[in-house]
Amino acid sequence: MEAVAKLNNCHTRQRKMSSEVDTIRGENVTKALSILKWNKKEPAKKLHKLLLSAISNWEQKSGGKAEDAGLFVKTAFVDEGTMIKRFQPAPQGRAYRIRKRSNHVTLVVDAKNEIVNDNITENK
Repeated sequence: MEAVAKLNNCHTRQRKMSSEVDTIRGENVTKALSILKWNKKEPAKKLHKLLLSAISNWEQKSGGKAEDAGLFVKTAFVDEGTMIKRFQPAPQGRAYRIRKRSNHVTLVVDAKNEIVNDNITENK
């Protein structure tokens, strides 16, 4: 059973965020959390919070604990978000265009060990 967490319109460039996402893709959740916690870059802080949200979503969906299931980051990708366009004054009455970019991040967390609920009865 997998759980999804999304971060929309994050005001960081897509290239900066995707380099941080590449470091945690396919990793165990506890290892990914420690990687993001000790990373100094700004996108790592936002990804750390997003990964905690994905873990919480999985716990709500499955009803089990994340430590017992052996969660890992199944897929993680970054898409281009909206772009805010501004102008900056330039010499001789001209204007330079400034594009403030953003991105969308999607994390999918899945369990290696399936948890079997005691409430389910099997047909014999």
